Amino acid sequence: MSDIEIANQTKKEKIIDIAKKLGIEKQIELYGNDKAKIKFQEISSKQTGKLILVTSINPTPYGEGKTTVSIGLNDGLNKLGKKSIAVLREPSLGPVFGIKGGATGGGYSQVIPMEDINLHFTGDFHAITSANNLIASAIDNHIYFGNELQIDVNNICFRRCLDINDRALRDVDLSSRKDNFNITAASEIMSILCLSKDFKDLKKRLANILLAYNKEGKPIYAKDLKLEGALAVLLKDAIKPNLVQSLENNPIIIHGGPFANIAHGCNSVIATKLGLQLADYVVTEAGFGSDLGAEKFFDIKCRTAHLKPDCVVIVATIKALKYNANTQKEEIHLPNPQAVKKGLSNLEVHIENMKQFTNNIIVTLNHYDTDTQEEIEIVKQFTKEKNCEFAINDSYLKGGIGAVELASKVIDTCKKPNDFTLLYQDNDSILNKIQIICTKIYHASKMNYDKTVLEKIQKLEKLGYSKYPICIAKTQYSISDDPKKLGYPKDYEIHIQDINIYTGAQFIVIYLGNIMTMPGLSKHPNYENIDIDSNYHMKGLF
Repeated sequence: MSDIEIANQTKKEKIIDIAKKLGIEKQIELYGNDKAKIKFQEISSKQTGKLILVTSINPTPYGEGKTTVSIGLNDGLNKLGKKSIAVLREPSLGPVFGIKGGATGGGYSQVIPMEDINLHFTGDFHAITSANNLIASAIDNHIYFGNELQIDVNNICFRRCLDINDRALRDVDLSSRKDNFNITAASEIMSILCLSKDFKDLKKRLANILLAYNKEGKPIYAKDLKLEGALAVLLKDAIKPNLVQSLENNPIIIHGGPFANIAHGCNSVIATKLGLQLADYVVTEAGFGSDLGAEKFFDIKCRTAHLKPDCVVIVATIKALKYNANTQKEEIHLPNPQAVKKGLSNLEVHIENMKQFTNNIIVTLNHYDTDTQEEIEIVKQFTKEKNCEFAINDSYLKGGIGAVELASKVIDTCKKPNDFTLLYQDNDSILNKIQIICTKIYHASKMNYDKTVLEKIQKLEKLGYSKYPICIAKTQYSISDDPKKLGYPKDYEIHIQDINIYTGAQFIVIYLGNIMTMPGLSKHPNYENIDIDSNYHMKGLF
């Protein structure tokens, strides 16, 4: 059966009953019978839970299943009698209608109602898009009515956004200037929502968004256009986390959805801290491979929110290891132990990278029917040599019971001392922070800077923004800035093409290689597979 067929055959509990399991039935706002907003500010701020991050090796066209593993692990922990909750990101419509499809897990390890979550859900993405575009409209409106602030139209930093893949919007001609769009998941408003600690902090961050520079080179912020009040009104409901459930009727919080290749890739701080207040174990995931999602989870989110993960789970698949050995698509399902051995180099780099942050690491093999026992043993032996715990995850086919082995390893690992540390210090220079990430995580030997990038860095340091963490935007398919460099590339040159600052989100974005902040659709997008009949039964969402 397809994912949506499995989801539709599952009996959902009323969301009020899911809330009762957490003791928050009086702190929710119902969105029908199966979704709710959580009034987080009414819940005790005491945090007692253990935090588990699920990350992975570099993604491939075959999918590695971080979300599936996260949901299955949460169900597995509940199977073992633990009070556990998964805290995940909201899907973007870009991948849903593009090439990837939905982002609510798969098989018997899913979040429901998967159709709603993958589509409009509770309207958070729409609110973020509207707030973003109100800012963009206000900038051009101010210029139209005399430009009292003397905004330099050639030095506007803020971009419009849309939650659909549309390459035609990468460069557009407005009536008065040129512009380009981001996808909503890469917008600063999305990052602000996900990094704010409460509503007061949200308003402060919104006010401090850098919009442009004036003709004298001085910065202009959203507060200069008196925007923060209207923006906060648009986001008053979006800031509240969303409560849903797994196929096994365990509570799941979903909130925020920044991409990890062009944004910081983590769900909201509010949702994560809420989970730590409500459960003994909190399972969360960061987008794409550990070189992007996990590094940003640590160096941006954990730094901002003073979080310390107790355990890191690295997801790998046999197919992905073969892909990293340059195995052809038509041969990817065939037994090939030698290709698995060769592809282990990609798992190796991710283990090494994660050990720079913590030693509490588990490698889990997301199991497929095509995996042979010999191939599995190769991975298991390798992780043993790297002094990592290993577990098979079979939650796609078996649900929570298929993740009990992994859940047991997580419980044991969370008992170990928390040795978590960050990669760089706040007071490191911008250039030094970039160099640390590029050499220690991407393993490059040289950074090539465009001249204008160095000039922008000097400007940001003069404005006092060097203390901000770095958010790298680059390809997700390699630890490098070149998607064709598979496995474990070393001693290569990395290309730094541009820089931007999100003063509201409080991080600096560095663009590597040919990364785009507005994705395009493929030749045969997933929307060709999506349909709905007269009884409102959908197909094609997966």
